[in-house]
Amino acid sequence: MDNLDLINYWNVVLMLFVGYLLGSIPSSVWIGKALHNTDVREHGSMNAGATNTFRVLGKSVGTAVLILDVLKGFFAVYFVKTLLDNTTYQVNPNLWFILAGIMAVIGHLYPVFAGFRGGKGVATSLGMVLCIHPEAALCALGVFILIFISTGYVSAGSIIASLSFPVFLLIKLFGPESPILIVFGFMMFVLVVYTHRKNVVRLLNGNENRFYILRKKPQ
Repeated sequence: MDNLDLINYWNVVLMLFVGYLLGSIPSSVWIGKALHNTDVREHGSMNAGATNTFRVLGKSVGTAVLILDVLKGFFAVYFVKTLLDNTTYQVNPNLWFILAGIMAVIGHLYPVFAGFRGGKGVATSLGMVLCIHPEAALCALGVFILIFISTGYVSAGSIIASLSFPVFLLIKLFGPESPILIVFGFMMFVLVVYTHRKNVVRLLNGNENRFYILRKKPQ
């Protein structure tokens, strides 16, 4: 490895760190405090995710937070993709993309700018996979929408959609896929299940909260 290759590798490592910082931007906390003097982590499900923001601060703020959280994951990967456009590495570039996205998700889960108390990482995960494999990500998003509309459960939609992403790759819906993407997809599914473990218990017990974004909660 010559000096130029070493510099290029360090550039990517730097961008992985930037990915963590991007993920650490606590959009729900900052916007909630700025506009409503409210820390969403002290209300509802007590986390800094978009779903809880919808529940606590309403649709307009929740939508803004959702978009920002998706963009965090997307740009964490996009910056590394831009670096790799002009460089050649022995390592599969998908590995760099995945690492960058994972760093953003970790930042969202444990944000350095918000006392390491973040959200569950679903929106940021969506952003990263939209940049890595937009076709499979959009199909998984469609699965989420179907589950969410039919059941009202964000948690169930998130879990099933996260599983559908690697399944779409595994069945070669879009042609031959990189094995590392498939393995990564199943690892992300495990992470989503873990971060939603309390929701899973409530789903099994039949007392999970439904989310009514398109209609009012029945009286």
